Amino acid sequence: MMRTSRLAAALLGPLAAFATSAAMAQDETKPDADLPATNTFGRWTTIIDTLDTGQDAHKTCAASTAFLDGAGNAGSLTLSISTGDALPPDAYPTIMFIVDNKTLPTGDKIAATFGDPGVKIAATVSSNAAAGGRPSWMVDNQAKTSLALLRAMRKVTSLDVVFGKQAVASIPMDGFTKAYRNLGTSCGFSTKDVAP
Repeated sequence: MMRTSRLAAALLGPLAAFATSAAMAQDETKPDADLPATNTFGRWTTIIDTLDTGQDAHKTCAASTAFLDGAGNAGSLTLSISTGDALPPDAYPTIMFIVDNKTLPTGDKIAATFGDPGVKIAATVSSNAAAGGRPSWMVDNQAKTSLALLRAMRKVTSLDVVFGKQAVASIPMDGFTKAYRNLGTSCGFSTKDVAP
């Protein structure tokens, strides 16, 4: 249960990962092998957590970046996949936004666009129960759409996000490619279709 709590805290935003990394960096003893492994790539932090049941081990691999929306509300963009899930190219990491903005559209199948002036990816998002008291939205995980969105994240300098007709944020992508490659290496899938 402690492992689940740590991973849930980490998925709520990269600030938890930064706090964990800072605490681990200040501790001069050997790192605790039971703690999730974290790495930072530009503005992205990866969190790799292994759950070993004794019969098998599953890894959950997540990459997250923090941002502020146009009104100054804190948010995070997180990719998450597990070795127990279907892996690329059959399925891609789940893409979730958590934004402390209660004015964004909620419900199922909200039209969304992602990209920049030169790249536009259309998708749908669905809002979920508040994660840690903050509203969250998940991109409907269709392999073709997720692949296009991940490729756009690699191409753009900043990812412009719009839910419905409401601009959410422009999220810097510095470090995304290396973070995505780290997920592939850690969870055992090829990244050449997104980040060669």
